[in-house]
Amino acid sequence: MAIPQITVLVDTYNHERFIEEAIVSVLEQDFPASEMEILVVDDGSTDRTPEIVRKFEPQVRLLRKANGGQASAFNAGISEARGELVAFLDGDDWWARNKLSRVAEAMAADPAAGIAGHGIIMVQQDGREQPEILREGFRFQANTLEGAHLFRRRGSFLGTSRMTIRTELLRRIGAVPEEITIQADEYLFTLAAVLAGVRILPETLTYYRLHDANRFQLGDNDSKRMRSKQQALAALARNLSKKFERLGVDPRVRDALLTFMEASADQLRLMLDGGMPWETAATEWKLYAVLHPEAPLVHRVFKAVTLVGAFALPPRAFYKIQGKFARNGLYQRARQRWLPPPRLPHIDRIRQANL
Repeated sequence: MAIPQITVLVDTYNHERFIEEAIVSVLEQDFPASEMEILVVDDGSTDRTPEIVRKFEPQVRLLRKANGGQASAFNAGISEARGELVAFLDGDDWWARNKLSRVAEAMAADPAAGIAGHGIIMVQQDGREQPEILREGFRFQANTLEGAHLFRRRGSFLGTSRMTIRTELLRRIGAVPEEITIQADEYLFTLAAVLAGVRILPETLTYYRLHDANRFQLGDNDSKRMRSKQQALAALARNLSKKFERLGVDPRVRDALLTFMEASADQLRLMLDGGMPWETAATEWKLYAVLHPEAPLVHRVFKAVTLVGAFALPPRAFYKIQGKFARNGLYQRARQRWLPPPRLPHIDRIRQANL
């Protein structure tokens, strides 16, 4: 079985604290260096990121560009890729040593698979690590209703530092619309899953770092960051919908793939700009239905009761109150004891550890 050549595409922006660890994790792979090229696309960093990357030349090739967001960084790197596969890595994450060899073997063994993903280890700011792996449903395609339902619960295993996509499939997908400044990975892995088979390995091969500058995370309720994510999500859903129409994707499949994305964009819009109370209730129920389709009746009743307030309050007031409950320790302890959130049956979350 011939092992395919791989292009490693590292996208980075102001990652001077992390970029060296990311690159070293690639250079230390148990994969033949002769079968790998490493491209680092610097999206207009204003810190020491380019200087740090240059220390690794000529093993690493640095592509510098004006700041334009993740989509533009992907487009710049993909156009230069020479490998049969492109493995993506964010400049603030890092890989397990056997990442490339495992993915390359899986793709070589399954020629119909166009994209591969795997489990991750979430690394908290305090150093705690929480591995997440897929329990079942490792092979599917999102071009049917059944496949779309599998996909929307498994997208977390296909994000930037997890996804490896065949170069020929990336060429077929084409350029990522550059208005998708963040979560451009979701544009690629969604289309890849519609156009070809998906394979997810039940192994943790990526360390996903949570930190204060992560634009995807919204834990601090920063309105600027929330606005950026809302606009990117809306652009992502809009452009995917247009692409699906051109590809002739079944409208039911389209709805299954985009409902959560559209509702997430609506939720952020309601938090930031307000709207009609009924919009809040409808949006929250859509998100809940996607996240917890197997939730027991008691949980569904509880969720419905909590949404009664959404009909009586302006959206921003509702979300402000919801946020206070989420930060209230007494409420959280009571929920965990008497009515804990439903577990996701397809994901194994291994006990956290201090390392």
